Order: sequence, then structure tokens, then C-alpha cells
Amino acid sequence: MKILVVEDDQQVARQIETSLKNAGYVVEVVHDGEEGLYLGCNESFDAVILDLGLPKIDGIKVLQQWRNENRDMPVLILTARDTWREKVVGLRAGADDYLSKPFEIEEVLARVEALIRRATGHGNPVLSCGSVEFDTTSNRVTNNGTTVELTALELGMLSYLMHHKGEVISKSELTEHIYDQDFDRDSNVIEVLVNRLRNKLGASLIKTHRGLGYQLVDPDDS
Repeated sequence: MKILVVEDDQQVARQIETSLKNAGYVVEVVHDGEEGLYLGCNESFDAVILDLGLPKIDGIKVLQQWRNENRDMPVLILTARDTWREKVVGLRAGADDYLSKPFEIEEVLARVEALIRRATGHGNPVLSCGSVEFDTTSNRVTNNGTTVELTALELGMLSYLMHHKGEVISKSELTEHIYDQDFDRDSNVIEVLVNRLRNKLGASLIKTHRGLGYQLVDPDDS
């Protein structure tokens, strides 16, 4: 899952970036509203963490422009402006959640998890497909109740497919949402990851749609 962080305080940005990456997210960080606006309009993100007090373009204006451009990714606002009026302005501009500074990083992570679940139609933090369960709060994967150890990339792919269960996801979309920018995006890595997940979780869990992409399916429905 890919997160955009738009935060001008570099220490705060590093703290958020490190925690998100440790939790398995792909993270892109920028430090002003102009860059944030551009990325939010031109790239795909599963969620955005947006500070309001940004240089160049204010966070509220950035958010309003995203929504005017029909960019519907969930947005968590971070701000030192802890008044109810500021919260109302942010929510009415299109924010999905609001967190005041200073904050506990665990709360940021929990709110991001919840935003992504809601945006993809999942209320329960434990996602399931057949006998496979993925706990989004602990990143624990089980198959028939037995814990399955996955690499970071395998977990990233499974998480994205689980959140989009039943949808056909293109190879390029998977690449964008599970790889860091600096990762060597070899052309056959997606196929390798799919085969690894099939070997660990069941061959019928991921269906290949030739020329289109991959689909997570309940084996009972396939």
C-alpha cells in the first residue's frame, strides 16, 4: 500500500516515514504544498497524510484542488491548529480524518489503517479470503489458522490484493503500490511474487487474467 506524506517539518516527516515503512507501507514524502498537489493529482496513493501549514500552497487549498480534480484517496490531516473551527474547515474541504499535533505515532498508523479499510469497503481489521486471513493491525497472515511467514514484498502484494479482493489488478498497478521508488522493478518480479504466494497460501487463491492482471478470489467461488 502506497502512502503520500506532505509535511514541512522534516523531523516529523522522517518519524512518520520510518514508522510507515516499518509497518510495510511504500512511502513518498514531500515538504511543500506545490509538490504535494502535483503528486496527489498525478500519482495513485492508497492514503495521504497532509499537514495544513505548508509552504507555497496551504494544505486546505491542496486538499480542495485534489477533490476538484476528483482525486478521492482518503486524506488524514495533521495540524497544530487544534480548534474545532479548523477541524470543520478541513473536513468540509474533503478530509476523511483529522489529528492534532503533537500526536502518538501509533495513533497515526491506526488511523491510516482504518482509512484504507473504509476506502476499500472493509470494516473489519482482519481481511479474509477462503482459509487465508490477514490481520491489518499486526500484519499476521494465517492459512487454516496456521501462521504463514511472508517476506515484506509478499506481504505488500497480499495486502493490496486483499484490500481489493475480487478486482482484477494490473501488473503496473501492483508495481506502483508495493515497490519503493528506488526498488529495481525487474519485469518478472510480480510473477515471482504471485507464484510464491500461491505456493504458500494455495494455488487457487490468485487468478491470472492474461493481459489484464491478477485477481484474489475465494477458492470456494472459483
